[in-house]
Amino acid sequence: MKHAVTRIISSMAAVLGLLFAAPAGAAGPIELNMYYPIAVGGPLTKLVDELVAGFEKENPGIKVNAIYAGNYDDARIKALAALKSGKPAQLSVLFSIDIYELIEQDAIVAFDDIVKTPEEKAWLKSFYPSLMANGTFKGKVYGIPFQRSTIVMYYNKDAFKEAGLDPNKPPSNWTELAEMGKKLVKHDAAGNVQRWGVMVPSTGYAYWMFQAFAMQNGQVLMNANGDKTYYDNPAVVQSLQYWYDLSHKYGVMPKGTIEWGTLRADFLDGKTAIMWHTTGNLTAVKDGAKFDFGVSMLPASKRRGSPTGGGNFYIFKKTTPEERVAAMKLIRYLTAPEQAAKWSIGTGYLATSPAAYETKTMKDYVAGFPYAIVARDQLPFSTAELSTFQTGRVRKLLDDAIQSVLTDKATPQAALKAAQDQADPLLRRYRSAK
Repeated sequence: MKHAVTRIISSMAAVLGLLFAAPAGAAGPIELNMYYPIAVGGPLTKLVDELVAGFEKENPGIKVNAIYAGNYDDARIKALAALKSGKPAQLSVLFSIDIYELIEQDAIVAFDDIVKTPEEKAWLKSFYPSLMANGTFKGKVYGIPFQRSTIVMYYNKDAFKEAGLDPNKPPSNWTELAEMGKKLVKHDAAGNVQRWGVMVPSTGYAYWMFQAFAMQNGQVLMNANGDKTYYDNPAVVQSLQYWYDLSHKYGVMPKGTIEWGTLRADFLDGKTAIMWHTTGNLTAVKDGAKFDFGVSMLPASKRRGSPTGGGNFYIFKKTTPEERVAAMKLIRYLTAPEQAAKWSIGTGYLATSPAAYETKTMKDYVAGFPYAIVARDQLPFSTAELSTFQTGRVRKLLDDAIQSVLTDKATPQAALKAAQDQADPLLRRYRSAK
């Protein structure tokens, strides 16, 4: 959600400044500032150029200053600082889970308060419901899904063949993941591990990966109002125990933490036969793999499950009516079915509406690369990404608990109880305020 592209900076900064046409009779172009995270996945320069050129042709003359500020957390901090400094942005792509903080800061406006025509209202309802969960609060839409993802399982089919496994039947449940993982581990003559069976990253977005385990075991981590967590639920504790057991009991995953940022390279280098990672890496894996690979939904325990992830478009409150119209034009263009299809193909991120998958562009692509719809097909089993009031602090409590367990500093039960005991007072006042 989440979520690693760095070359988007130059193209977006250069071309998004030309996006919008000034309304008739205006004295000059409308100038918009847009914060955008750069750590979002795949080389996008050519793709963004094409998308922006298409919009520019339809809407020439309005200037957008694209401001690239690092990862999602960096972008949020800098966008909010700009709002307070008197030099605000008009729109931004930020984490979908930033919604509670942005609402608490009174920084964003609900799209329900902007849309007017029947066509605009229909557009607001055109996205996958599971992707809207992180953008909706008390019945109003504050975030429009754009670069959205689920976690999927990438696997090396050549390694499966070598281990005597069917390359077209990846593990479908936790038992199979452990059993197949054992067969996929490969040692050298000295007994050193050359290839692990499975790797699940536990830095960067540990909470996101853990949400998948918990959902597969039948338990969400927070309520829909963002004011309660369930970190110490028995099913959640069991989920963390299983993650720990993959390395310590079954021996299919290295002990300790696994780096989010280097795992894709490890998979492409053959250091693990299976990895769990964002679908936002799909195009990069497709372009970089020197072996036959597969992509599947995550394995089930009591059920299948993955959190959604990634970024939403937000429009800030400190905008004029004209700026909001311009921002809406950009957002509607980039989320339109044809553009959404091109974005998904170029990045691996989800196309965020059913209509995008009905375009000829997407149908043709899927016909030749069926893995492009794995993340979409997983949406019925997905849950909203962990998001609450005080999101940063509440999320860090869980990240720290996970890492303390994986590094043998605490048991799952003790670590998760401590996290819940600290999260509860942070959120209690939001419950009592009702």
